[in-house]
Amino acid sequence: MRVRPDQKPVVAVVYVAATFMAVLDTTIVNVALPALGRDLHARADGVGLVSVAYLVSLAVFIPASGWLGDRIGGRRALLGAVALFTAASALCGCSTSLGALVAFRVLQGAGGAVMTPVGLAMLFRVYPPAERVRISGVLALVTALAPALGPILGGVFTTYLSWRFAFFVNVPIGAATLVFGALGLARHAPAHPGRLDVTGLLLSGLGLGSLMYGLAEGPSRGWTALPVAGALGAGAVLLAALAAVELRVPRPLLDLRLLGNRMFACATGLYGLASVAYLGALFLAALFFQDALGLSAVRSGLAVFPSALGVMAGGQLVTRVLYRRFGPRRITAAGLLAMAAALASMARVGGGTDPWQVRLLMLCLGVGVSFVFIPSQAASMATVSKERTGRASSVFNAGKQLGGAVGVALLSTVLSAAGGAAGGGVPAGPDAYRAAFLAAAAAALLAVPVALAVRDADAAPTMTRPRNPRAARRAGAAPEQAD
Repeated sequence: MRVRPDQKPVVAVVYVAATFMAVLDTTIVNVALPALGRDLHARADGVGLVSVAYLVSLAVFIPASGWLGDRIGGRRALLGAVALFTAASALCGCSTSLGALVAFRVLQGAGGAVMTPVGLAMLFRVYPPAERVRISGVLALVTALAPALGPILGGVFTTYLSWRFAFFVNVPIGAATLVFGALGLARHAPAHPGRLDVTGLLLSGLGLGSLMYGLAEGPSRGWTALPVAGALGAGAVLLAALAAVELRVPRPLLDLRLLGNRMFACATGLYGLASVAYLGALFLAALFFQDALGLSAVRSGLAVFPSALGVMAGGQLVTRVLYRRFGPRRITAAGLLAMAAALASMARVGGGTDPWQVRLLMLCLGVGVSFVFIPSQAASMATVSKERTGRASSVFNAGKQLGGAVGVALLSTVLSAAGGAAGGGVPAGPDAYRAAFLAAAAAALLAVPVALAVRDADAAPTMTRPRNPRAARRAGAAPEQAD
């Protein structure tokens, strides 16, 4: 029998590549929307469905990812999701009508919804707690780099090539990931998760999907519009019913009992709330640099990019120096304060501001993000058993996706209410952007009490240093067995 290579680097490479594609897709396509709308002869109000379909599909399929990974094995679920996402990306790039493009975006979302939770569960199975802060630093960099890189690539593609390359860019990455994963990933023995919780699947899919649709459409159509208000109301009712049902069944699809685990609940809340501030701010900054400062799409993306460099620099501090010495509680609180300070300072930026000052603020924002994302992800599974890692990953990723959607919706609403229109219409004025940046800063500050509720003692297994690589391998998960 052929011996598989060490699973740690293999799982890490596959998961990082899959996450990069999924996160990049959320920002690169937004830049291409006007160009694809013109090419496909679509109305302005219909083009938004290209983004909405992807977000709703993510929300619908994420809850089932944990069960699927346990049922058919992590290797099959992850590689199947990567294949689906890659094929759907190619089909999106070849689309000749808006309807076909929206349908293929739904397929893309289904692949993306399974890739990240299953891959994260596999990652935390092969990396012992003592090594999770190091790998979380790599993941945080990808999470910050991809949305910052998206506007740059989207601007280059739509300006010099074609909007279709915003989708085609995933194809070589996905194909290489598939080949590498097929050769290197060990088979994961199914965990016998029991029968599919159909009631939980319907309630979670419809509830999260309705909520995501309402959040995505609310800023442009108005929160009192019947489709938006109806979707938000239905989503709230369905999610309340989901909580009542899932807390009673022995094998729930979405294991909400995990939120009774203090460390997991705090880490999920921190990541979600920080995503509200950070991903919402990236969306806001891209608009601000183009509408208020008159930069091109490419130059706007370059102005946002220092945030990724900040995550890279801050990640080195967190993983090498700070985390094992101070623990997640103080680091995440400091990171949130740094994010709030940087965002509040962005509210004072105007046409006469030195561009290097703006880049410095974006760099500081990235450092603050690294102080929140890395400790939160590293400590999230510290008190979760390996048997529940797959289900926990589904809940964690659902919170992360919802946080990003809330951030964009919140800041779009503030921007519109304060005197401008996000995504079309009358360009927003300086006062509107000032109010929106202050709202992003407030969102970061609201997460500080959650950070202070973290107990470093709960994260103690992730704060130890492996004595040597051989000891680390013995402490880690055993190699996944063949089916």
